[in-house]
Amino acid sequence: MKIYSWNVNGIRALQKKGFLDWLNTTQPDILGVQETKASPDQLEDALKAPPGYKSYWAVSTVKKGYSGVALYTKVEPQNVQIGLGIEEYDQEGRTIIADFDDFTFITAYFPNGSRDNSRVPFKLAYYQAFLDYCNRRLAEGRQIIFCGDLNTAHQEIDLANPKQNVKTTGFMPEEREWLTKYVDAGYKDIFRVLNPTLEGAYNWWSNRSGARERNVGWRIDYFFISPDLQDKVVTAAIHPDVMGSDHCPISLTLK
Repeated sequence: MKIYSWNVNGIRALQKKGFLDWLNTTQPDILGVQETKASPDQLEDALKAPPGYKSYWAVSTVKKGYSGVALYTKVEPQNVQIGLGIEEYDQEGRTIIADFDDFTFITAYFPNGSRDNSRVPFKLAYYQAFLDYCNRRLAEGRQIIFCGDLNTAHQEIDLANPKQNVKTTGFMPEEREWLTKYVDAGYKDIFRVLNPTLEGAYNWWSNRSGARERNVGWRIDYFFISPDLQDKVVTAAIHPDVMGSDHCPISLTLK
């Protein structure tokens, strides 16, 4: 089973850059998409219902062209929940939860702390609510896979310039601490588990000053899995050669 996650930074813009060709060629079984910046009524049928896929959408109701996540899947879920059930987060279209036979899959777009750090408290509160939800499902006996743009680089190895960014949202100690809490709760950052010392493995680059060409990037997109799924993992990969967004896709392949 091939599972992909991609912050597309505007799905209508990415459609013009070949998103559907990529989808048709790559053929993920499940794809979580973040930062769609669109609602289904703004999209062509080709984008809402590509051949072989069902799609589900979480939309921002507070601001048009903002946030939003989507789920494309070949396998029909048993159940799909839009949002965590908490209005202040759900109105921004940040979370889709799908129950499949073998696991619960969550695609999420975690808040950005904003340049002036004014939204860091909101971001950290979402981290708490998200972890609480995952822990409840884990306690019910569900296996968990969650993915998306967590908007934080966890360790110094996860960004090109850690020393310069300790006061920048996305690498502040209080943000990084939350990813440590996820790991301490048992969830596996599976790419880093499989590649513990790999440097230069980034999936987001600033659009300014040729950062992507020079690989001055950050790893802020993740797959986390519950520990009981680790023995089913074949590969976890980053795909920096796939263009079209300021993020690149990441993937998880399971037996």
